[in-house]
Amino acid sequence: MGGQPKALLELGGRRIIERVLDAIAPVVDDVLIVTNTPELYAFLALPMVADLYHDHGSLGGIFSGLTAATGNAAFTVACDMPFLHPEVARLVVARAGEGDVVIPRVGAQLETMHAAYGKACLAPIEARLREGRFRITGFFEHVRVVEIDEALVARHRAPDVVFMNVNTPEELARARALSAELG
Repeated sequence: MGGQPKALLELGGRRIIERVLDAIAPVVDDVLIVTNTPELYAFLALPMVADLYHDHGSLGGIFSGLTAATGNAAFTVACDMPFLHPEVARLVVARAGEGDVVIPRVGAQLETMHAAYGKACLAPIEARLREGRFRITGFFEHVRVVEIDEALVARHRAPDVVFMNVNTPEELARARALSAELG
């Protein structure tokens, strides 16, 4: 994205991270941002934590946020998902106590960046991080995983829209067009 943080790109008159926060804030008790550049997000006036394992990808971010979380579980989302829906987040959060990972499945894809992770995940995640193995689903065999069917997600918004992320200029253009459509 030309060196610009994806979370700060504007879409429909707001930054993507502001859209993310609008979707999840009504659903969770506390919001915590995992970032190694807190100065960029100071305007949000939210608590922040740095990665405990630098350059360990999304799995490292999940570990850092879950470690810092005050509750028994943390609902995690990526900062580049502009069309998150509060009711879809609520589907995950409401079931957080049923497993160590509560995660939507869309077709063959597990939505690892829109899931609840319990504190029981910390040890298996850290083992993977120390081994240099960063695939998020790699530790799932060591914990209880509860999947949420895509049909439940689709009741609120099309799964390909809810879980869309913005990684390229083309995806940003598509997201801007979709934002105008959705209103």
